[in-house]
Amino acid sequence: MSGDMGCKDCLEKLDPYLDRELEPTEFEEVRVHLERCGGCGEAFVVERVFLDQLRGSATAAVAPPGVRERLILRIRREVGNVT
Repeated sequence: MSGDMGCKDCLEKLDPYLDRELEPTEFEEVRVHLERCGGCGEAFVVERVFLDQLRGSATAAVAPPGVRERLILRIRREVGNVT
């Protein structure tokens, strides 16, 4: 493990990280970066909460345009109030 993962690489790998689709070495690099980088750690929390809420409310219906953006803004506000 190089330990030199940058923010851009980390953020690009958040979805596969959350879905546990990365190789063990890549998974560990992302995990370490998230522990050390506050900005990426916050992005991870927002994405994780979004996916958890999305999975919890999954239906066959298609959401109207803009719902994802409004949900992300709401999550960011709520996460910002918690920390």
